[in-house]
Amino acid sequence: MSAPVVAEVIRNGLVESRHHGAVLAIDADGADVLALGDVDAPMFPRSCAKPLQTVGMLRAGWAPGDDDQVVLACASHSGEPAHIAVVRRLLASAQLDPADLDNTPDLPLDPTAAWAVIRAGGGPDALHQNCSGKHAAMLVTCVVAGWPTAGYRAADHPLQRALRSTIEELAGETAAAVAVDGCGAPLFALTLRGLARAFGRLVTAPAGSAERRVAAAMRAAPFLLGGTGRDVTALMTAVDGIVAKDGAEGVYAAAMPDGRTVTLKIDDGAGRARAPVMTAALRRLDVDAPALAALASTPVLGHGEAVGEIRATLS
Repeated sequence: MSAPVVAEVIRNGLVESRHHGAVLAIDADGADVLALGDVDAPMFPRSCAKPLQTVGMLRAGWAPGDDDQVVLACASHSGEPAHIAVVRRLLASAQLDPADLDNTPDLPLDPTAAWAVIRAGGGPDALHQNCSGKHAAMLVTCVVAGWPTAGYRAADHPLQRALRSTIEELAGETAAAVAVDGCGAPLFALTLRGLARAFGRLVTAPAGSAERRVAAAMRAAPFLLGGTGRDVTALMTAVDGIVAKDGAEGVYAAAMPDGRTVTLKIDDGAGRARAPVMTAALRRLDVDAPALAALASTPVLGHGEAVGEIRATLS
């Protein structure tokens, strides 16, 4: 049985293509308000797992000096100067430097920042890659915990075993598979339901917990979580109190302070459908804000001008 259509691409009034996927929306009491597709099938949460990994690092003894460092550990940042400054500060806190990073080299996601690197004579490197904050925090956690920094990406390294345990605890399920993420770190497969449970626990955890610190830090600095023009930054700016994280291959997770949660996966991995589907699902949970209207559809361009839109079709 094919997955339901969750979004359509409309060009000049005609349906050009359709995006299939799965969407789960849970109310504050834990009941399903919307469950489209197989929300109990394992999938890779990609960067939506970063806030959960950050909880694991805090539990392992990482004690960042400021909450901006916590946000960068959770971020898929755009590599803009504000992001890079925090990553450098994070590394320096343990007398490390960018040469110690072992994530996959890349240029910044932000085009302006990428051109600045190129004009300065640089190229793809680990520091500017969007996961450098997570990897910097992983290295610092190893130093604090007395674990070797060499091989910190290996799934059997003490750090990664600790992070897997935290993710499984928060999700309330055992990881169905282990793979390697785009940045080189281990990736643990969860269901959309498990991911929703985990995000719900981030926002409803008691004061003083690692979960509460992660949620509060993300809310306080949405720009650091993504960057210029990023839908996750726009979403967290638009909706008061929301905690959201985007992931590659069309994954998205968001939770309100009372535990209302949305998780979704676009089957073809298209990021362009992600924000409209998230917005529509949040509205099913009676979450609304005037600024959400800008995320309800994604423009389809023809010669640089809007000739259509990508819109959610949840039913």
